Amino acid sequence: MGTLIYGGTQSYRFDDRVLSHLKIAIASKLRLREGFLVSWEVPIEEGSGRVSLWLAPGIPVQYIFEETVPPALNRDWIEAMMMSASSSRGLIVMAESDIGEYLHRE
Repeated sequence: MGTLIYGGTQSYRFDDRVLSHLKIAIASKLRLREGFLVSWEVPIEEGSGRVSLWLAPGIPVQYIFEETVPPALNRDWIEAMMMSASSSRGLIVMAESDIGEYLHRE
């Protein structure tokens, strides 16, 4: 499990593979100096619910990975996250198995 640290104080745990893809999608938006929402569901074993963060270029974001070797990246997964990031809902942290829902929208 990796950790996303937001604003220097808040930390959120994600699977390293998810976090690796999320990092690329977030960096792509921040590189353009765009602010946006990022949202995800909290698993039942962690209390359930949802989290939404406003990310902007001036807010520090740090990624800490447990694994030393980065996973192979799935370009379609990154593309699906980027497409969601450009919507009014913002970037949705989705499972790799859910990318078709975002890639095949009209």
